[in-house]
Amino acid sequence: MGTTGAWLSAALPVLDLATLSVEAVRAAAVRAGVTGPIVTAALDPERVAAAFCSERLFRDGEAGASAFAPLSGFFRADDGFVRTHANYPHHRDRLLRILGLVEADRETAAKAIASRSAAELEDLAVEAGAIAVRVRTEAEWRASAPGAAAAVGPLLHTTERDDTAALALPGGALPLAGVRVLDLTRVLAGPVCGRTLALLGADVLRLDPPVLAEIGWQHLDTGQGKRSALLDLRTDLPRAQELLDRADVLVTGYRPGAIEAFGLRTPPGLIRARINAWGDTGPWAGRRGFDSIVQAASGISMAESKDGTTPGALPAQAIDHGTGYLLAAAIIDALVARAADGRGREVSAALARTATWLLDAPGRDPSPPPADTPGARGAVTHGRITTARPAVPGFDDYPHPAHPWGADPAAFLS
Repeated sequence: MGTTGAWLSAALPVLDLATLSVEAVRAAAVRAGVTGPIVTAALDPERVAAAFCSERLFRDGEAGASAFAPLSGFFRADDGFVRTHANYPHHRDRLLRILGLVEADRETAAKAIASRSAAELEDLAVEAGAIAVRVRTEAEWRASAPGAAAAVGPLLHTTERDDTAALALPGGALPLAGVRVLDLTRVLAGPVCGRTLALLGADVLRLDPPVLAEIGWQHLDTGQGKRSALLDLRTDLPRAQELLDRADVLVTGYRPGAIEAFGLRTPPGLIRARINAWGDTGPWAGRRGFDSIVQAASGISMAESKDGTTPGALPAQAIDHGTGYLLAAAIIDALVARAADGRGREVSAALARTATWLLDAPGRDPSPPPADTPGARGAVTHGRITTARPAVPGFDDYPHPAHPWGADPAAFLS
């Protein structure tokens, strides 16, 4: 794909992934009857890069964002490297538990990890509900059972259900006006998906359990255009079911079967969209995971290594962002199809499948230049908060900045 500059520069074609995923949203919006600048506006590579590495542009006053906590990252094990994710307190506590620690700084954790094998730590993390994987090469990943599962099937999977309900889309500048979306996701693909639907006019209500507070800057960086409410599905199932009965779209980041375990039933015509880390099949289908973890397990980190030994990383959490835009495009297409036949649909995407797509893509650069950091042109400020502008062409800003976490009632606007 013809692109210029060093936006999202990497050994792998990250800017191509970003551009294609954003263009997928535009194409779906056109199929939904969108009008206005989005149809003809040129896609701006700098704006796309800004949206994909938005944590670099985020400011709360003078304070920036720290994308990873001290115990998140690469650690040298006895026989290789592991990648951990401990941004959330409960994941941090579980990681410390498998290391036999109560409290630890990064140096102390590194010493504990260095004496263990990477495979052992990965297995212990799965058992404890912590997040850690052995860093693999691309060849190791492709030869593994989870790698093989991630390499088959479509990038986005949509199936019809035998139920009926219909909502005609209005078209126009905001083709999703009147569409109600329940967003039960966090970190980052799901929130990016919901934010994109809100950009196109949907009424997006994000629900979070009150006991699991979101990382503050992350919510502000991905919550634009949405409202945020707190609801415990375990203790207020009737209210959750009432909201679900009125929704057109449900977006979750839960592993397969988790929503059904709460006792929620699917109303006719609902578009149920799911993002998970490893897909619905294969031995890792039930495992937790995040963008950085998928990069490490799939061979992307070693593909981005500067010396062939020490793992590296993409210049953005592009697997998360790209998957979020792709799922939004699939949801729009499902809504268009539902308007024609009234049928509900299941739509799913997996970070590992997107990662394999990136690994399969042509255009690797063995000696990429340093990635440029997008400038102020890609950012917008409201009061104290600065965030990236939308990547989707034709929009200079989101409908409104993110509301404070949990500040809204658990209700749709209409």
